[in-house]
Amino acid sequence: MIISMFKGKCPHCKKGDIFSAKGSSLLFKMPAMGKRCKICNYKFEVEPGFFFGAMFVSYALACAEMIACFVIAWAILKIPVIYIFLCVVGIALLSSAFNFRLSRTIWMYLFYKKA
Repeated sequence: MIISMFKGKCPHCKKGDIFSAKGSSLLFKMPAMGKRCKICNYKFEVEPGFFFGAMFVSYALACAEMIACFVIAWAILKIPVIYIFLCVVGIALLSSAFNFRLSRTIWMYLFYKKA
């Protein structure tokens, strides 16, 4: 199940893709998500506003990434604070599209109910 979640597969059949386009932070493109699974016809957005909670998952992912970057740069590499700040901001911007996809997928898997 965890492998399917990281690959962005449907929580119902584990075969269909949730996102039709991955998106790119460098090209300022957000991932495109389908409404239903093309294989099993599972509806991804269960109700209006369902993915509002995924913002909190995305926030947690971004915080974990930034803290890890800070600890590595400050404690291990002994980089000056201004460069650490720039590194943390860069990591946050570059990982935004990845966090968007992963947070929505995690949110779907958290609330998936077998019919």
